[in-house]
Amino acid sequence: MYFKNDQEVMSVGNITDVAEIKVGNIEDTEALTGCTAIVIEKGATCGVDVRGSAPGTRETDLLDPVKTVDVVHGICLAGGSAFGLDAASGVMEYLEEENIGLDVEVAKVPIVPAAVLFDLPMGNAHVRPDKQMGYEAAKQSYKGAFAFGNYGAGCGAAVGKLAGFEHSMKGGLGSASVELDNGLVVGAIVAVNALGEIRHPETKEVLAGAYNQQTGQMMNSLELLQEGTEHDFLSGANTTIGVVAANSKLTKAEAQKVAQVTQNAFAKTIYPAHTTQDGDTVFAVGTGNATYHVDLVSYLAQQTMEQAIIEAIKAAEAVPCTPSYKSVYQ
Repeated sequence: MYFKNDQEVMSVGNITDVAEIKVGNIEDTEALTGCTAIVIEKGATCGVDVRGSAPGTRETDLLDPVKTVDVVHGICLAGGSAFGLDAASGVMEYLEEENIGLDVEVAKVPIVPAAVLFDLPMGNAHVRPDKQMGYEAAKQSYKGAFAFGNYGAGCGAAVGKLAGFEHSMKGGLGSASVELDNGLVVGAIVAVNALGEIRHPETKEVLAGAYNQQTGQMMNSLELLQEGTEHDFLSGANTTIGVVAANSKLTKAEAQKVAQVTQNAFAKTIYPAHTTQDGDTVFAVGTGNATYHVDLVSYLAQQTMEQAIIEAIKAAEAVPCTPSYKSVYQ
């Protein structure tokens, strides 16, 4: 980790290092799509920030601070474009079976916001995350280490499409967390599927982007954007989606602010970010009872998300016709 802070910082492993957070990943490695379930059995305050212009989301209106319901019990990230939103129903079904949800007297209703990314060109466009996949992801969720790269919602992710999909590189799933000596733990999980290229936020090294496999050269995505391209990308054919969590007590308004600041991580690692062809969405949850300053939580959430994005790219494995960071640089 590269966090800089006056307090002693201990780098840990992934978002499940935050209290109450469990993660389950399911993927179809032939169709190259999948989903990620973030399960919060006791419920947590949640906020969201949708910065891309072509989002695919569910239950995000409910997360507005002026809306009534103030807890969520899970979050679903999935491939499959809008079809993939169906996976959230499976997460709900599992939670209902476990008697988890908002008590409305006659039933318990699990609150499960969701966001999807567009991965249909990567594998089989007719196979998408569905209710069963969401159910299985939630059922197998746990605390502890899990694999990054071609897993869960990152299975079919790709980045660097400004020269056409044929020049893209593999994106993926990544996670990271950090713990301060005052007890604050912040974690992030992300599925990176950006139109733009991925750069290291400190060194600005291009880790993955538009890549010419014939010449072995990386093309500058910002130069491609300035020159203009003839590629007509479908709206929302990209999108980076993620969740940050902290063992901090947060109001809905504070959680929304954390989500907003975390989007800065996208701006520091994805060039360009938040485009008309991306549906970039970040959820933020607070799972604890201790109170930490929202600006500190936001700062660490941004830093942790930056690291999670890097982990996603560096862990991704090449698939047919789509190279990866590993295959190009290692």
